[in-house]
Amino acid sequence: MYDQVISGRFISRPNRFVAHVTVGESEIICHVKNTGRCRELLKPGARVILAKAARETRKTAYDLVAVYKGDMLVNIDSQAPNAVARDYLYARFPGARIRREVAFGHSRLDFHVQDGERSLYVEVKGCTLETDGLALFPDAPTLRGVRHLEALEDAVLKGHRAMVLFIIQMRPVSAFSPHDTMHPAFGHALRRAAGAGVEVMAYDCLVRENAMRLGGKVPVVL
Repeated sequence: MYDQVISGRFISRPNRFVAHVTVGESEIICHVKNTGRCRELLKPGARVILAKAARETRKTAYDLVAVYKGDMLVNIDSQAPNAVARDYLYARFPGARIRREVAFGHSRLDFHVQDGERSLYVEVKGCTLETDGLALFPDAPTLRGVRHLEALEDAVLKGHRAMVLFIIQMRPVSAFSPHDTMHPAFGHALRRAAGAGVEVMAYDCLVRENAMRLGGKVPVVL
C-alpha cells in the first residue's frame, strides 16, 4: 500500500491538512491523510508513520498515515478503508459488476454491486476511534454521514439491498457501536437504517507500518 515509510514523533497539527513531525534531528511538515479530529491519537510525542508522497513535486514530501496508540498501530489514512472494502467486495461477490462513487438520490455512495439480479449499495466508513476496546464512529459530528444512512434506507425501501461497512483501522477491538455522545443523530439514523433492513457490518484490520488489510468481523452493538 505504501512504497516507502519512515517513523517520526508528532509535534503539532496547526490545521487539519498538515502536521509538524520530528524525524531524527529534523522537523518536517507533512500532509495529514485524514481531515477528522484524531485528537486522542495525534498527541505531542506520539510515534507516527509517514509515507513518501507519490509526486516529488508536491509541497509536502510525506503523508502522515498511521500513529501508535501505545503498542497498537492505528491507520488514519482516510483513503485506505475504501481500498480494503473494494477488495472485500470483489472477494465476496466474484464476477459481479462493481462500480465506485455511485449517485443515489441526493447522495453519492461508495459502491454499487450488481450481482445478477441483485443490486447492492454500499457505504464505507473508516473508524479510528477506540475507547476501552470499543470501536466508535464518528469522532466528530457528520451530517454527511447521516445523509448516507438515509440514502441506504431509501435504497432498501425501493427494493435494493444496502450495506454500511465500518472498516476499523486497528486491531484488536471487542465490538463496534455508534458514538452517540459525539453525534446522537448518527446513532439514531444507523439504528433506523438497520431496522429498515440495511446491513450493518464492521471489520477490524491488520495494520502494518506500510500496509493495511482486512482482519475479522467485529460484533456490532446498536
